Amino acid sequence: MQLVFATHNPNKIREVQILLPNDIELLSLEDIGCTEDIPETSPDLEGNAAQKANYVTEKYGYACFADDTGLLVDALNGAPGVYSARYAGKQKSSEDNMNKLLDHLQHHTDRSAHFKTVIALNINNQQYFFKGVVEGEITTEKKGEKGFGYDPIFSPLGYDKTFAELPLSVKNEISHRGLAIKQLLAFFKNLSNAER
Repeated sequence: MQLVFATHNPNKIREVQILLPNDIELLSLEDIGCTEDIPETSPDLEGNAAQKANYVTEKYGYACFADDTGLLVDALNGAPGVYSARYAGKQKSSEDNMNKLLDHLQHHTDRSAHFKTVIALNINNQQYFFKGVVEGEITTEKKGEKGFGYDPIFSPLGYDKTFAELPLSVKNEISHRGLAIKQLLAFFKNLSNAER
C-alpha cells in the first residue's frame, strides 16, 4: 500500500518510516511531485493537519496523512503553539526559533512545556485524527546533536537529557510524534485485520 506523508522534512520521513510495517510504502511530497509549500492557515494544529492531508488527497489522489506539531510553553500562555515552525520568522530557522524561546524564558522559573502532534489521515474517503502529547521542560541551553526543531532545548519528563541527546529509538518510544504514530499504526493493523 502506498501512503503519502505530507511533509518536505526528510527527518520526519526517516523517523516515521522506521515505525511503519513493511507492507506500507511511505512516499514523501517530493516522491509524488509536490514541491509547493502547502498552506497552513488554520488557528489550531488539527485544522492545519487536515488542511495538508486534504490538499494532497484532492490534488494528487493519494491516501495521505499529515501532521502538525506545536511546542506549548506554560509560562508563555501556550506559545509558540501553532506558530512553532515560524516562531522567529518565515525563514523557519530552528536556531532562530530556539534562541527566541530561550530569550523569552530568561526571567521565568516555570519552564514546563509540552509537545503536541496531531495527525490527520485521509483514507477510503474518510478522515481520522490521532494525537500524541509529551510533557517536559525547556532547558536553559541547547544540548545534543540529534533530532531537529526544538529537540536540543526540550527535556521530556523523567529524563535528564534533551530529545537531541536521546537515541532515536528512545525518542520514538516516548515522543509526541511517536505516540501519535503508534495510534496510526494501530488503526492500520485493525484495518488490515478487518479486510481479511
